[in-house]
Amino acid sequence: MKSRLLIGVLALLMAGSLRAQQNPKISVEGGSPDDRASARLLYWNGPANAADGQLAINYGRPVWKKQYEDVATFDKMTKGKIWRMGSNFWTNLYTDVPVTIGGKSISPGFYFLGMQRSDDGSSWNLAFIDPVKVRESRIDAFDVRKATVEFTAPMTVEPASGDPVDKLTITLANAQNDIRSATLKVAWGHLALTAPVHVAAPE
Repeated sequence: MKSRLLIGVLALLMAGSLRAQQNPKISVEGGSPDDRASARLLYWNGPANAADGQLAINYGRPVWKKQYEDVATFDKMTKGKIWRMGSNFWTNLYTDVPVTIGGKSISPGFYFLGMQRSDDGSSWNLAFIDPVKVRESRIDAFDVRKATVEFTAPMTVEPASGDPVDKLTITLANAQNDIRSATLKVAWGHLALTAPVHVAAPE
């Protein structure tokens, strides 16, 4: 009799455990490699055979969708909001030398990034977010609007040309006549943004 009662209790517990596994309050996503890219400027000291500084932006590459072609749809997504400027894990910027982007001075460090569009849609700013605060609040990049923007750097809207850029593409194009000057370019669909970059790399 006791054995039957014990078996019945165990069966109920197992059934409850199975239901909990089938209907979890918390689910897990990811685990497989995703499409990420990195734009980097590396300053190499030839005589010393060592790095003198570097700047890198790492980001996921969302695909442009046909529905974004509609101006009203794209405006609803971006006007007065912060766009995560990437996919999956946070878009981030690492620099071990002082840099200036769009006239904004940025100290060496590690930053999460977003893109902030004005309420009227006329201007865009690169938004810098403190990763420590994000970690403390466990904010995913999907919820970038919940994060506090520490400061911004202005971006310039460039005229769209040609076919839409299929995947988000961020580049750091170095000036041919000045190794410390570059242009940050963000291209996605018909959106094209740029900002001048100056890197305070060692002489």
